Amino acid sequence: MKVEIWSDFMCPFCYIGKRHFEEALERFPHKDQVEVIYRSFELSPDANYEPGVSMTELLAKKYGMTIQQAEEANGNVTEQAARAGLTYHLDRVVPANTFHAHRLVHFAAQHGKMQEITETLFHAYFTDVKDLGDVELLADLAQEAGLSREEAAAVLAGNQYADHVRADEEAAHKIGVRGVPFFVFGGKYAVSGAQPAEVFSSALDKALESEASLIMVDEKNNKEGGSCRDDSCGI
Repeated sequence: MKVEIWSDFMCPFCYIGKRHFEEALERFPHKDQVEVIYRSFELSPDANYEPGVSMTELLAKKYGMTIQQAEEANGNVTEQAARAGLTYHLDRVVPANTFHAHRLVHFAAQHGKMQEITETLFHAYFTDVKDLGDVELLADLAQEAGLSREEAAAVLAGNQYADHVRADEEAAHKIGVRGVPFFVFGGKYAVSGAQPAEVFSSALDKALESEASLIMVDEKNNKEGGSCRDDSCGI
């Protein structure tokens, strides 16, 4: 069963949702049958952030808040993260364009390291307060995740995997994704937001059940579709 997760590294709820999903997956009896794929989604694809501007200031400006209100909002999210076992420093995170980080994830996927680089990037941004717009730093993080730093640096210096990022974003647009995190289970069930682990557990159960069964189409109204059963045919 495939689980696709659209997320962005600047989204605090994406990391929280990731942890809640992982909690559900860890206790899922059939977790070995689940393939997790991270999909690209840029919250601000055209962003070009001014150096020195804090996330608190950006939040206040974007939502028409006072600085105090923005700080309180960040405090609430930080508490949610702590309950999920995560350490956030939202007062010090560095606003960044995440396009190159998403390209790096696709590079990592080609080397079987998608899970590792995704976790490394989230931790680097929210816990270690790193600038994900810095391609040299991204190359260092690639090495930390078990990839070749030289190969990662070469990818980041060019435009490789840009089409992969755009394809993910186009796929998100087609299925109506407007915000992240967004989870799709078995291509049939969707969960939006950093829901509790119980919600993800329910989605996993439903998706597995759906995969294990067939849905009959128009069976009751079918008068011409003959079939054979138990060594005999209806004539």
